[in-house]
Amino acid sequence: MNQVDQADRIAVRYGRTPTAKKKQKAIGIIGGIGVTIVLVAWIVWAGPLRTSSQFQARDLGFSIVDERNIVVQFEISVTPNTRMECAVQALSADYGIVGWRVIDIPPSSQRTRVFEQPLRTSDMPVTGLLYRCWVP
Repeated sequence: MNQVDQADRIAVRYGRTPTAKKKQKAIGIIGGIGVTIVLVAWIVWAGPLRTSSQFQARDLGFSIVDERNIVVQFEISVTPNTRMECAVQALSADYGIVGWRVIDIPPSSQRTRVFEQPLRTSDMPVTGLLYRCWVP
């Protein structure tokens, strides 16, 4: 057996033939295209390049009206003319949720606004608070 035949047999054994190199190159190109498609789709979906509205929300207090009603006071600071939604909740003595409401905060030219949100409850509330706010 001569040197060329032996080199060809070794190349075939370890996948170093011209055909195998073409396959590897094609797989690399397809993989690169796939990664690029996933990255572009994530950028479009997640929108990391979009500017988002910054906001702050804080509880100011609550007033228990009676066994089935409470008023929650809170403050929202947000970029003017931004619509928001907030969830307000009332809790019982054992920290169970006895009142819950999602409210729409309409856009306004004011940056900081104070709200009072009445809530009906299913049991005696002992506290009322802002659960969470978000920009829809």
